[in-house]
Amino acid sequence: MAAEWDGKSRGTVFGFKVFVFFIKNFGIPAAYALMHLPIPYFCLFSRKNVRGLYYYFRKRKRYSWLQSSLNIYKGYYQFGQTLIDKIAIQSGLREKYTYEFDGIEHLKETLALKKGGILISAHVGNFELAQYFFNDLDEEANISIVITDQDHEHIKAYLGSVVKKKQDNFIIVKDDLSHIFEINAALAQNKIICISGDRYMDVTKTMEAPLLNKSAKFPVGPFHLATRLDVPVLFVYVMREPKRHYHLYARKVAVTRRDANDLLTKYTQSLEEILNQYPLQWFNFYDFWDDIA
Repeated sequence: MAAEWDGKSRGTVFGFKVFVFFIKNFGIPAAYALMHLPIPYFCLFSRKNVRGLYYYFRKRKRYSWLQSSLNIYKGYYQFGQTLIDKIAIQSGLREKYTYEFDGIEHLKETLALKKGGILISAHVGNFELAQYFFNDLDEEANISIVITDQDHEHIKAYLGSVVKKKQDNFIIVKDDLSHIFEINAALAQNKIICISGDRYMDVTKTMEAPLLNKSAKFPVGPFHLATRLDVPVLFVYVMREPKRHYHLYARKVAVTRRDANDLLTKYTQSLEEILNQYPLQWFNFYDFWDDIA
């Protein structure tokens, strides 16, 4: 069974419209409550995703079968909350949330150098919100987020119509590899790049490293790039906590020139620490370890 992700997320325009309606008319808590309605559908009919989550909880986190089964629902619910939060914050409800920095000194140092930088994150928590943390530190901060989520254009168009501030700082990973030129152009302009290190598609070159005591594949690109440029490299995660609170973790990394394997090992160790703190915020809903029979 291929472990690569297909680059697309589930969802319809109607579904997003319903949640936006609830956020605007009944508030964020009401939208959270509404999230309980579609989750049973996904649990019943998204079998590949459910199997991937169950494997993560049962085999990699070593939970009991009952706890693993319950955590599938909880994991979907936390993922739904992060989607609602992203829409709410982009729609102008940022003041409804609180934020906390951990490693702020590394971020400030990177911004002060004005020579760009590479932030390596993962599909845990809500890493696309990193831009809002940087705006708190420096309104002129120029960060481009590289995302692999190729949602349907009509969904993008609808969400673009409801957000308060248009976001043009996303670089979308494409099959024709044109995103590589966009990344290089951004770095040449001393921009900061935030890129995920935990997903690849079938056109991507990969390397392997253990994560949660099992070998998995990771994209070569982020680690190859970060070990060949003379710019700061940080591991960054934006994790959701209770009461609409987000916690940003920034960890500076000692990079060995042209040693992508060493950087990948440090990344997986860092990611494991985050997953130990936030086990329900693993949002790779597929056979990540390529180990499901």
